[in-house]
Amino acid sequence: MARVSDILAAAESLWPTNLADDWDRPGLIAGSYSAQVSKVLLAVDLTHDVMQDAKAGGFEMVVTHHPFLLKGVYDIREESGKGAVLAESIRNGISLFAAHTNADVVEDGVSAVLARALGLSAIVPLVPTLNEKVGHGRIGNLAETLSLLEFSRLVARALPATAGGVRVAGDASMPVKKVALCGGAGDSFITAAAASGADVYVTSDLRHHPVQDALEQAKGAAKPFGLIDVSHWAAESLWLETAAAQLSSAVSDVKFVVSDLRTDPWEFAVTQ
Repeated sequence: MARVSDILAAAESLWPTNLADDWDRPGLIAGSYSAQVSKVLLAVDLTHDVMQDAKAGGFEMVVTHHPFLLKGVYDIREESGKGAVLAESIRNGISLFAAHTNADVVEDGVSAVLARALGLSAIVPLVPTLNEKVGHGRIGNLAETLSLLEFSRLVARALPATAGGVRVAGDASMPVKKVALCGGAGDSFITAAAASGADVYVTSDLRHHPVQDALEQAKGAAKPFGLIDVSHWAAESLWLETAAAQLSSAVSDVKFVVSDLRTDPWEFAVTQ
């Protein structure tokens, strides 16, 4: 039977930890390198519900995109959210692992999968970090020019539905051909997206001031620019099937299953 160390070796070949951002915390979070593994559950986030599914399904390991202990944790009391999940993990012998920004930047990473889902071609990194194939975000071209409204609908169809839907900034009738995107929170790359010559930038967790500044800059340059804000979870969830297939190819005697739980935190929206 395979061991946790076999999963880690496969993950390192797919998503080298040296490619992660300095602030990131990918890797083994809980468990033993020598623990045996026959079933692995994949999810964007490790939540209480994901852990319960792992227990009920007999999974010995959970692989997530988001590191469970990314920020400082000063206690693991079972009365706390993270403490309760971590206690369940240890009590039930379920190892925890995360591949985060190192899985974002690789050639078949989170943003690349999103770019393919949107039908883009000539895909390259938005912000290269290592070479012309590795970096944050992606830029690509649509097969045909669409209006911003038409492209926004394409984005909505490509992603799993969430309460927040798809928010759009920009003229609905403006033409869209060149697309920049970043799976996950990407407002730090808005300037790079605009400078790339993209007509629109698709990402998540966009804030008021960066969006407003980008729109005003576009007006000043007389170059239409659109922004599309999608669910963080939805944009990154598409990568899970690719990750499961890659791990399965590398460790063939382990069953890799993508969780069907939606870990997007928003439950409903009230329109005005």
